[in-house]
Amino acid sequence: MSASKEAICSSSEKDPEKPQLGWATTRYFVTFMLFLGMANAYVMRTNMSVAIVAMVNHTAIQKGEEILDDECGDRELEVDNGEDGEFAWSSSLQGYILSSFFYGYVITQIPFGILAKKYGALRFLGWGMLINSVFAFLVPVAAREGGVYGLCAVRFIQGLGEGPIVPCTHALLAKWIPPNERSRMGAAVYAGAQFGTIISMPLSGLLAEYGFSGGWPSIFYVFGVVGTVWSIAFLIFVFEDPSAHPRIDEREKRYINDSLWGTDVVKSPPIPFKAIMKSLPFYAILFAHMGHNYGYETLMTELPTYMKQVLRFSLKSNGLLSSLPYLAMWLFSMFISVIADWLISSNRFSLTATRKIINSIGQYGPGLALIAASYTGCDRALTLAILTIGVGLNGGIYSGFKINHLDLTPRFAGFLMAITNCLANLAGLLAPIAAGNLINDKPTMGQWQIVFFIAAFVYIICGTFYNIFGSGERQFWDNPDNDEQKPSLESNSGTNHETPIGRLSNGNSAPLAITASESRQ
Repeated sequence: MSASKEAICSSSEKDPEKPQLGWATTRYFVTFMLFLGMANAYVMRTNMSVAIVAMVNHTAIQKGEEILDDECGDRELEVDNGEDGEFAWSSSLQGYILSSFFYGYVITQIPFGILAKKYGALRFLGWGMLINSVFAFLVPVAAREGGVYGLCAVRFIQGLGEGPIVPCTHALLAKWIPPNERSRMGAAVYAGAQFGTIISMPLSGLLAEYGFSGGWPSIFYVFGVVGTVWSIAFLIFVFEDPSAHPRIDEREKRYINDSLWGTDVVKSPPIPFKAIMKSLPFYAILFAHMGHNYGYETLMTELPTYMKQVLRFSLKSNGLLSSLPYLAMWLFSMFISVIADWLISSNRFSLTATRKIINSIGQYGPGLALIAASYTGCDRALTLAILTIGVGLNGGIYSGFKINHLDLTPRFAGFLMAITNCLANLAGLLAPIAAGNLINDKPTMGQWQIVFFIAAFVYIICGTFYNIFGSGERQFWDNPDNDEQKPSLESNSGTNHETPIGRLSNGNSAPLAITASESRQ
């Protein structure tokens, strides 16, 4: 034990030389492109929720009686008096249209995770998002010519195209980002989700009102063009890994590969399904991911409904207020990611401890916010403040469990993310179902308090499970023995360089893992 620690500490003096900023540009460019890809994906995911308001003829459909709580009866519900659209779709039909995208998105997670591992992630991501973007142009035609079924079919195909975005992004991060940069780089990429939402909601509203071709169709034309341009640029300028990049600086390529694998040559063993299914650190990430999605969907879909039904205030009536939680989450995720990498690189905390601390902020914070929101009474401002703080603190998950797949297994990170993201999205779908059954035409504060308490309980329990069983160590089933060892290792003596990467890991980042390149420094 002590010998290993001494070896780890002594290795910090011989880590792969970190490239200077002037020529360390390629991995930052890849990170930026992935950030734009994530932003584009969330634009495509959320723009329909804004567009459908302008598409529907609200006076032509028979309104069901919306039941409102009278506990805050002194408040006046703000009503959107915008012009009616051209489609007489009931609320239930609108629900099917909005959910059709996610059915396609969920069912492709695991298949693309497996395919990306076998054939590479880049082309699945690029071509998938290109399909998503091209089919955006067909949304107006499908709605007008094919009705609900045609529109659902197009949105379903868009979901299929977006399916590779998360598992393939994770797989590319595993190949491009050294461990001691994962927190901030990973957070920067996944913060694209909030950035895309911030851009999509107000811009879609402006296009729906002032855009060309009747307003709402311009939403899909504009974002379709943006997505198509990004997809083509991504396929041309981004490469699968540093070794495949023809223009990367050799020093940066060696730094990345040595930090990740200890070599420029990496073997790719088959996916160890049985070992993964027996891994408690994997289940820690899985439950944390599922708990996050359930709680996040409650925060972002049910709390605004609560404010409308009980507090008589609609967040959708104010684009700025509706984007505040996303903005807070984006900013906090970037801030906390820098703190996380600093804690790791300064050796103040191990990688395992850092992931758990930051993830606790990201899951306990929103859980406590949901509990607090259930006691705010009829105070609109306080409820909105709690919503913003809770969603903002949720940004800690990007430097917590969301990037933890890469710590456990650089080789199979994309596949792990495919599994957890698939099941987490299914768990997220349960949030509105559970809330609907609990409210059951009785939107009282007492009933809503149960909804919030359940979501908070899920957040806290799943976060605690992660704190107990989570790990930042590279797992044995990642098969570090397949890291190709250079012949020069055998001629070196002193430090035990023959130990495979990860065997000396105590939960710290790359500088604390002995690499084959150290003997060549």
